Amino acid sequence: MAGRIAKELEEARSWEGARDVRPLDGNVRRWTGLLLPNNPPYNAGAFRFELTFSPNHPHEPPCATLRTPIYHPSVDLEGRVCQPLTSHGHWEPATRAIQVLQDLLLQLDSPDPRRLLRPDVARELQERPEEFLLRAEEHTRLHAEPRPQPRT
Repeated sequence: MAGRIAKELEEARSWEGARDVRPLDGNVRRWTGLLLPNNPPYNAGAFRFELTFSPNHPHEPPCATLRTPIYHPSVDLEGRVCQPLTSHGHWEPATRAIQVLQDLLLQLDSPDPRRLLRPDVARELQERPEEFLLRAEEHTRLHAEPRPQPRT
């Protein structure tokens, strides 16, 4: 299935929601790249991700990890993401890697306190949204990578 993964890598490289998508250490089963959120509080930066494909892909889902620290209810402190699309109960072999990345970007653009790995952050988002926004903006300013220039 390395041929399918290589084809999907080309698709991801041309997607506007990410930049610098490439194999990590030359391994087509491990990708890295930058996600470019569209909405505050994360749109002031870019977030490095890794997407890892098992040897059984597409019959098993890939694993998405954020390598850039982020203050988000659905991303734990190790960068693991609560992403139902890639859970074994929801995964469909026809799902493409670009769909996984699009779902991840949508999660960054619209934090959902019901998809949680950090209950304290989810509670803050629900009960004190202004405080959450300020804290997430500051965290983005301190930890996110600079956004690359738009494609021409």
